[in-house]
Amino acid sequence: MKKYDFIIIGSGIIGLGVALALKDRKEQSRILVMDKEAAEAQHASGRNSGVLHAGFYYTADSLKARFTVEGSRAMKAYVKSRGLKINECGKLVVAQNEHELGQLDELLQRGKHNGSNVRLVDEAEACRIEPNVRTFKRALYSPDTASIDPKEVCASLKNDLQRSGVEFSFDTKYLGRSSNILQTTKGDFEAGKIINAAGLYADRVARDFGFGFKYTMVPFKGLYLKYTSNKTDVTTNIYPVPNLKNPFLGVHYTKTVTGDIKIGPTAIPAFWRENYGAASGFSAQEMAEVLFFESKLYLTNAFNFRSLAHEEMRKYNKEYFISLAASMVRHIDPQGFTEWTKPGIRAQLLDKQELKLVQDFVVEGDHKSIHVLNAVSPAFTCAFPFARYVVDQYVI
Repeated sequence: MKKYDFIIIGSGIIGLGVALALKDRKEQSRILVMDKEAAEAQHASGRNSGVLHAGFYYTADSLKARFTVEGSRAMKAYVKSRGLKINECGKLVVAQNEHELGQLDELLQRGKHNGSNVRLVDEAEACRIEPNVRTFKRALYSPDTASIDPKEVCASLKNDLQRSGVEFSFDTKYLGRSSNILQTTKGDFEAGKIINAAGLYADRVARDFGFGFKYTMVPFKGLYLKYTSNKTDVTTNIYPVPNLKNPFLGVHYTKTVTGDIKIGPTAIPAFWRENYGAASGFSAQEMAEVLFFESKLYLTNAFNFRSLAHEEMRKYNKEYFISLAASMVRHIDPQGFTEWTKPGIRAQLLDKQELKLVQDFVVEGDHKSIHVLNAVSPAFTCAFPFARYVVDQYVI
């Protein structure tokens, strides 16, 4: 049996970030990162938009607010230090009506409190920033928003960690545990401390260790449509004013690291945890559990879930989906949206007692195991400082 000081379950951006922080704090420690997939970042970390967020969406008392601005700077510094791709194209959040102007003011105040570089611009200045944008009177401008390639970043981090002595075991599925011995498809592994960064399965792993019983995972599928007519019709990220009661940002324009244009994502309730396609990752047990809670949310209409579900299901209609994005610009070719990108699944935690989607990061644990239960967007942006927080507050 192989023994380690630390074993990290999950090789997404949080697992990799925790490994990096551990090596920084305890250079001589033996660290293993294990993952059930054949390579790193095969789920949310490798399927997200690649946008580095600026930190103006989040309430001041949240971990997201605490780490987004710092995380964006740290991620940009890392990307530039390794010669990786980055597109520092900025972002405009546009309003549709008078009510949404008030929401822009709220976002501005949140951003200022969180240390984000944001300002309100009038319609004329918004059009100078992005000639194709359409907004009502004002828009919120974030010049620091940027795009990177998340898979490229994770691959670079894995290589850095391997050079520093961190070990990786892929195709290694967690099956259970006895004390701090992990049972896997590649045999048993023992650790002084276990860090659970298992994403979509973090709640299940946590329950094996006596944590996370208050929560369950409710997956939401995110789809993007790529615009193939050209790369010039939109030059910056364009977002709508979000519903601040839900953790989703609405259909928006993303400028990728290569300058491509895509719209999305959806937040369609999925039927099992890895429900990327019609049958991929199918589990009858997971489907029964997910449908039980989704039905409960639908019947009680908790946090207006019924309307959310109806609205998101409408986005399977390509024409409707495109129309949401078209309302934010002056001109776009509806026929130019020709390619669906690889779908992603948001590992969204649900508080089973209060029937609420958990908005912030959640960490639980003790002296033997730590569990990162809700590493949802903007977890990629926050990864470096959040990982240091997890290590300093819970691990060391």
